[in-house]
Amino acid sequence: MKTKTVLAMVLAGLVLAGCATDSGDDGETSTTEQGLTSNEHAAFDYFVARGLTKRQSAGIVGNLMQESNVVPTAVQYGGGPGRGIAQWSVGGRWDHSYHDNVAWYASRHSWSRWSLHTQLAFTWYELHSVGGYGLGALRNTSTIRGATLVFMRDFEICGTCDSTRRVEYARQVYNAFAGTGRQVDVDDPDIDAEEAVDVAYDPDAE
Repeated sequence: MKTKTVLAMVLAGLVLAGCATDSGDDGETSTTEQGLTSNEHAAFDYFVARGLTKRQSAGIVGNLMQESNVVPTAVQYGGGPGRGIAQWSVGGRWDHSYHDNVAWYASRHSWSRWSLHTQLAFTWYELHSVGGYGLGALRNTSTIRGATLVFMRDFEICGTCDSTRRVEYARQVYNAFAGTGRQVDVDDPDIDAEEAVDVAYDPDAE
């Protein structure tokens, strides 16, 4: 019983982990391609269905995995303001920003703010309809790394976060769900052929 209790506590901590500070990317989170969840698959398919490439969609999901493990009920670890799959902030994009917050959007559609569908739809609403969250830059990327960095910078507004784990998660998503028939690595020349795109959108390069 003690072992099961400790395991449950560890898993709960992983679910609640997000990135709202510079040290947020140092959390003990990990996953494998075999362990990717149905939520991650649903998120990948959602963005592909809206016209983004598989690499661009993988870049988004890699970020969401780092933020929340794509758990819509995630609350930022340690009592911070982050909520939901993208860790939108209480007092801002979670429940306050005018016509740009999850609570308002959910109420407008008579949906639960805590559902995966609502939060995916709101993510697309922010990208496509609100503007200013990097959709144009995202569409201009052609690599997994480039897409991951653009979404991190422009949507998560997380220029000081470590991108390493986000890019690795994105690669795992692409390998698992893109249906390419082969495994790729972030350093694969077929995936990262346009290195200039990555540098242009890498906040560490500015």
